[in-house]
Amino acid sequence: MNAVVVGGGPAGMMLGLLLARAGVQVTVLEKHQDFLRDFRGDTVHPSTLEVLDDLGLSGRFDRLRYRKVTSLNVPLGGDLTPIEAFAGMRVKFPYIAFVPQWDFLDLLAEEARRHPTFTLHMSTPVTDVVERAGKIAGVRCADGREFHADLVVAADGRDSAVRRAAGMRVDELGAPIDVIWFRLTRHQDDQENLVFQLARGRGMVAIDRGDFWQCGYLIGKGGFDAWKAKGIEAFRRDVAQVAPMLADRTGELSSFESMGFLEVRVNRLRTWHRPGLLCIGDAAHAMSPVGGVGINLAVQDAVATANILTRPLLDDSLTDNHLAAVQRRREWPTRLTQRVQAFLQRQGFDAKRKDGQLPVLMRFLVTRTGIPRRLAGRFLAFGFRPERVRSVTT
Repeated sequence: MNAVVVGGGPAGMMLGLLLARAGVQVTVLEKHQDFLRDFRGDTVHPSTLEVLDDLGLSGRFDRLRYRKVTSLNVPLGGDLTPIEAFAGMRVKFPYIAFVPQWDFLDLLAEEARRHPTFTLHMSTPVTDVVERAGKIAGVRCADGREFHADLVVAADGRDSAVRRAAGMRVDELGAPIDVIWFRLTRHQDDQENLVFQLARGRGMVAIDRGDFWQCGYLIGKGGFDAWKAKGIEAFRRDVAQVAPMLADRTGELSSFESMGFLEVRVNRLRTWHRPGLLCIGDAAHAMSPVGGVGINLAVQDAVATANILTRPLLDDSLTDNHLAAVQRRREWPTRLTQRVQAFLQRQGFDAKRKDGQLPVLMRFLVTRTGIPRRLAGRFLAFGFRPERVRSVTT
């Protein structure tokens, strides 16, 4: 049996690699001509680093341009205080790696191409599904080509064209925030690693990129047009108020057109599959950016999918029950993660909290040593159900 994976993001490329290395004939279709897109999720947590280690890719990953983050700088007592995120955890990779997503995807694609059963088509947007006798039997592309398959996997993101064409129902859970992305120069005497700043109704996370900060500015849902109406100078002042450490360089923000904007949507499919079709990653569940877990959940979905479906694909015995098994394994970690994200969003945007003050529960988790800190670190590192690559013979 063969598979077509739609979408060359973290879920699609990882699944394509895993299936190909097991001998499954797999084609990945990516709508863009390359992976070069800025302000894209690039947070690689220990759970994903362990998957790369399972695949023998740790050494090659280490040669990529990335920053290791071991601590979080959070506002405590009016000052930014570094908190060791993974203190006391016995893990092989006690850090978060911030790596340009295009480098991560290029690594997976390069490894996948080593296997003769793998094919990657770039600049190939999918517009429709091919359906026969009530079963999804392939996809149709914008240029008229059709790719037929025994299994189609939709990994084409939160605006999934495959999901839409297949008529699958999505439950929108709502999110109180959107994100404005921009860069500011990092100075030699700045804090290192990750910085969180919070204020009533907004906040910011700043990611240490070496010579610049990649900043995600959290605003109330639907507030981007209002900020554009106020003007760039008002936005600069607000950034300086929320993140005083960056106040001396907000003049670098020249216009809203130079920034990125993410309309945060949180949702999930009621049923992730139809005969011949499975949705994973953001196509099955769009996540909030809180915690930067998007890539890692997508990779976990891909690993679980490969672990469950490889043998049935090789044996020509794939059924709807196998597709349902993927959802059963991955749905409850998704639901729990979305609940934690929703709780943290409510805490962070509490109108009663003073500017620059971390919410009470967050302060407890990051300042207490012992079990509370380890639990918070464990969730950040691995989520609720980490997956490991299994041999096809198991």
